[in-house]
Amino acid sequence: MNPGNFHLVVVDSDDLVRAFLDFPSTLYKSDKNWIRPLDREIEKVFDPLKNPIFISGGAIRWLLYDSTNRVAGRIGAFYDRSTISKYAQPTGGIGFFDCINNEEAAHALFDAGKTWLAENGMEAMDGPVNWGDRNSFWGCLSFGFHEPVYNKPYNAPYYPRLFESYGFKNHFKQYTYHLAFQRDPRFIIIKARTNRLLKDPGYRFEILNRNNNSNFEAEVIALYKKVWSGVPGISHIIEEQANTWFNSLKPILNKHAVMFAYYNNEPIAFSIMIPDMNQVIRKFNGKLNGFNKLRLFFQLKMQKKCTRLIGLVLGVIPEYRDKGIESALLARFENEMRKKRYRYSDLELNCIGDFNPPMIAMFEHLGGEIFKTYITYRYLFKQP
Repeated sequence: MNPGNFHLVVVDSDDLVRAFLDFPSTLYKSDKNWIRPLDREIEKVFDPLKNPIFISGGAIRWLLYDSTNRVAGRIGAFYDRSTISKYAQPTGGIGFFDCINNEEAAHALFDAGKTWLAENGMEAMDGPVNWGDRNSFWGCLSFGFHEPVYNKPYNAPYYPRLFESYGFKNHFKQYTYHLAFQRDPRFIIIKARTNRLLKDPGYRFEILNRNNNSNFEAEVIALYKKVWSGVPGISHIIEEQANTWFNSLKPILNKHAVMFAYYNNEPIAFSIMIPDMNQVIRKFNGKLNGFNKLRLFFQLKMQKKCTRLIGLVLGVIPEYRDKGIESALLARFENEMRKKRYRYSDLELNCIGDFNPPMIAMFEHLGGEIFKTYITYRYLFKQP
């Protein structure tokens, strides 16, 4: 395939995998905000032994070279037959897209994805997306070009133009909110709201204690289902997915950053925050070898180098919303942080879809403002 001044190569060797992983380092070498993700986090997406979606789908990736044989772009494409029935038309995805500021180059990459997906029975493609969970590498950054947090996407400001010039349309947006602990005046309001709530002795707010809460995963799963039941666009968590997720979090989970809310001893809300490892792995160049694992542990656990937290999940069951539960969870954590002398100063609340008004209302109730916006685009192969 030779689209104009560029040619595409399927990534099917160790050397090409290395080139695929290394290309963004060249593309963003002058961008102070860009942080290279860990290579293993990307590679496990394309590994049939680590990604169970290969059972019901397929994936491929390409590199794009210019006329001087320098890499000009990269992209992956994937589909999952077990989920396409929920769409009006069978829909695959493209992701891990990076490209020079050139529409011809970008369109050649999009064409490759479109052709391959069509050959596999797809009639539309979403992008840029991950092959699986929306928690990682999902969306095109269109507002808030700050440094990315761990496993969240980052791209140059010209990327939305490349997608839209091809014909991609906005399918949905996801928002990230930011709060600054202690120095943020919004915490005065949060604490006042919490004090009013705690006048009712039925409320109790606790950190994760595995001795008293050995069934942590099951409690989170049960709450998750209650919190987001009936919200379109939110997949129900299942035990196997949850256990895989929890196991991946264990090495970095800080029990003081996992909160539960109870009313008359019944769980009604929970919050899970993790340290932003990007503040540590920035200098790892994508590698997590033995030495870097020691560096990560030492800087994360001993030196407490991370000052930023990622709010992975914050959920309140419907009957307890609009009571200030989310404020009390954050206030409880701030007290814990001050008592334990952690250095956390900032919280970046995870991407919330525009299809999830309850969560948007919750974060706005906290006083949060949109810090970043990501667009998930969709392209229909047969344009209306």
